[in-house]
Amino acid sequence: MRILMTAIPNHHFFQWVNQLENSGHEVCWFDITDGGPKVERIKWVNQIKGWKLRFDYPFRHTIKNKFPSLYRFIQKYNERNVQEVFRKILNEFQPDIVHCFEMKLAGLPILPIIEQYPNIKLIYSSWGSDLYFYNQLGLTKDEVQQFLTRTDYLITDCRRDYEIALQNDFKNTFLGVFPGNGGITLEKEFIKNVNERENILIKGYDDEIGKAIKIIEALELVPVDVIKKFKIIVYSTDTVVKKRIEESEHFNSFEIKIIDRHGFISNAELLKLMGNSIIHIANSISDGMPNVLLEAMGMGAFPIQSNPGKVAEEVLENGINGYLINDPLDTTAIAKLIESAVSNTELRKTAQEYNTKFIADKYNRKKLKEEILQLYTDVLSSKNNTK
Repeated sequence: MRILMTAIPNHHFFQWVNQLENSGHEVCWFDITDGGPKVERIKWVNQIKGWKLRFDYPFRHTIKNKFPSLYRFIQKYNERNVQEVFRKILNEFQPDIVHCFEMKLAGLPILPIIEQYPNIKLIYSSWGSDLYFYNQLGLTKDEVQQFLTRTDYLITDCRRDYEIALQNDFKNTFLGVFPGNGGITLEKEFIKNVNERENILIKGYDDEIGKAIKIIEALELVPVDVIKKFKIIVYSTDTVVKKRIEESEHFNSFEIKIIDRHGFISNAELLKLMGNSIIHIANSISDGMPNVLLEAMGMGAFPIQSNPGKVAEEVLENGINGYLINDPLDTTAIAKLIESAVSNTELRKTAQEYNTKFIADKYNRKKLKEEILQLYTDVLSSKNNTK
């Protein structure tokens, strides 16, 4: 089987595609943003990169930085059209299936072309804010409905987004709910007992969607004696969050480690941190099912998680196996959740016992790999039966 995948360079995509290694399928990845060199961790995949520029002329980066207007003028003639490139790939690779990961960046740019090839089955994996926040991301309802009309098979990372797809006229086959990375491999040797854990772990995104600064503000409201003995680790940290922490005198006496958003931390390292953390806090105004939530649960860190569109409550029961942040902008409420979670050892212990088993049973990567491979086989079989 020939599978053409369209996606941006993304850690979760790489994890998903690696499920297909040694499956016997020929897999091609069209890097729709043409970002960076070939990716070593999926070197077995035929990677289409370096397609965008006709000429990588001298001093291009200097012109881009110092003369942006000139650069944009040059790029009108120097950049290849993504639709023309995609059509060429379709004709040369002749895929049985096109699998698109994310709609705005990886799906809509190729839609006018894939609509001209109705015999090629299109799988669409919805990620994160893809469907839930589409209007705020700059998409119209007509664009979403047009894309969903062409989508033959849908995968979502939460039940909520399947319901949203139905509300936007999706009428074809739903393949199920899968984590965006294809599943979780738990490092059980790094899962520490409740009373051995040393960290408070925070996801540091703060942009249009992520609201990590509200977590930092909430920490400033928690009594010092409650959290003083724990090391605070902020990972995937945006510059504004780092600056906010560094400028706060409140944190001068705390042990804090900041891992930059653009700095590299391997998934294994992150899982190890989760296995040594009493709580994991992530806060945003929009998301799908966060992979880091599932990973934190699997590694026994008590989750304090925002709940946009009620997606987190698909796996969390508030006050039982985690805490739900109902208002991501309410620092006082978040502070109370942090204080309660840190202070309640028995709650964290029962939550850890439940969450580690729940994730191991439902999101086990080895088990999901079999389902994912069968998924592609079923789609191909359906394609052949309709010829």
